[in-house]
Amino acid sequence: MAWPYRADQLRRALRSRAEDAIAQRLGVPPPLFLTSSDASVTARPGRAVPGPGRSLLPMADTQPLTPREAFEMLLDGNQRFVAGVPEHPNQDAARRTEIVPAQNPFAVLFGCYSRLAAEIIFDRGLGDLFVVRTAGHVAGPEVLGSIEYGVSVLGAPLVVVLGHDACGAVAATRSAVEDGTPAGGYVRDVIERVTPSVLAARAAGRTEDADFIAEHIRHTVGLLLDRSRVLAQAVEAGQAAVVGLSYRLADGTARLVTAHGLEVPAHAVS
Repeated sequence: MAWPYRADQLRRALRSRAEDAIAQRLGVPPPLFLTSSDASVTARPGRAVPGPGRSLLPMADTQPLTPREAFEMLLDGNQRFVAGVPEHPNQDAARRTEIVPAQNPFAVLFGCYSRLAAEIIFDRGLGDLFVVRTAGHVAGPEVLGSIEYGVSVLGAPLVVVLGHDACGAVAATRSAVEDGTPAGGYVRDVIERVTPSVLAARAAGRTEDADFIAEHIRHTVGLLLDRSRVLAQAVEAGQAAVVGLSYRLADGTARLVTAHGLEVPAHAVS
């Protein structure tokens, strides 16, 4: 179901409410947004510009990142992490204060659990990523709504489906399909949602773990675009891109598996 309001209307309403609430708590007038007349400072995309009488909220007239720029920023952070030279951006007290009124993430990251913390492996900080996590990155209504919120309300230009090798959900599903290994409780629901990916990989003659992981990433990306009209329209309009990445636990690299709304060389897709 589409949001009842346009994304820009929702963003303005949320910012206005946040400003009013903070101003009331502090006992001061609502802060002002940086306008084009403030020529003495330069706003970075996705970052607030502090100063006397200016809000620390993301500015509505700041040039947003393109999907390509967001993707490159994410990969640059992963390269720093892999090389052991992280910069730890946006992790100080100033950034903590800056994001109190509102958030302006440059990417929605939909991934799996504990062995890959998004802000660490992509060397990002507070408010940079809108992270959604489920076992085996299986997507239900709550996940779809969260991703749509990140794109249509918060304005994130990039959605990333992040899988990884040695995924327990994929391994459990392979066992259920191949050996009939049962699963109880709601774990069975996770396995049922991963099963189409496992069956597709088997039908294609795949046998390696990496192939099953890649197929599940592609399946999840396709499912998001099929089920979310909001996301599909954003991609069609060039406002957002959806990519699938596969993370290697041993060396920390994130490799591209599939991309929609983003032109990449064929050799760049693993």
